[in-house]
Amino acid sequence: MTQGTRTEVAEDVDRDEVPILRRVLTEGVGTFVLVFAGVGTAVLAGGRVGALGVSLAFGFTLLCLVYAIGRVSGCHINPAVTLGHLALGRISVVAASLYVAAQAAGALLAGLLVYAIAGGLPGYHRADGLAANGFGEYSPAAKGGQDGYGLWATITVEVVLTALLVFVVLSVTEQVADTALAGLAIGITLAVTNLVAIPVDNASINPARSLASAPFQDDALGQLWAFIVFPLVGGVIGALVYAAVHGRPVRR
Repeated sequence: MTQGTRTEVAEDVDRDEVPILRRVLTEGVGTFVLVFAGVGTAVLAGGRVGALGVSLAFGFTLLCLVYAIGRVSGCHINPAVTLGHLALGRISVVAASLYVAAQAAGALLAGLLVYAIAGGLPGYHRADGLAANGFGEYSPAAKGGQDGYGLWATITVEVVLTALLVFVVLSVTEQVADTALAGLAIGITLAVTNLVAIPVDNASINPARSLASAPFQDDALGQLWAFIVFPLVGGVIGALVYAAVHGRPVRR
């Protein structure tokens, strides 16, 4: 048995020692925290901190969560990351399904709470938005009745940047990697992906993050499908790239 095989087995055993209910609840709580901090910054302080501040809010929050809950659930807190783990056989179909359900629930609760806080400001309305993702007329680059970045730009940034994030997550969470620095690498990667994507479509990179905002912003639900489908595609691609680069098998 090679060192890589031994460490992967050890990782699976360690994770399986944690009861599935605790892991699932941890994923829900972690996703809630990530969305509340990131989307909350965008909605409540975005005008003051700008895209850099929002990107850092997402990145720093994920960085802290990796160290806080990584040993419990693996700190996926993103359906695309969970799908990447599933593609490599690091998680079972049942566990992955429960993870995604918990991530969606945590994200929706966070979105609802941010919406409730924003509504405490006199004059705030749903039309003011909740940092939902969008392209075309709903892209952040749209101005004066002219559309912003279109669907192809959204497809490109969401697929490529989510693939990058998932590739980094899978790479640095291997036991053979320096896992003590995993949180730093993952947090920085998320911050960078947000810096690139925020001007294009408000940066999803995480279907749960998109689900958190869309129900609470006018007209956002019509484009939500794109921010579920394309990050998931990116997650699979990231797993395939990881498997090719590191010589790991893909789940059959």
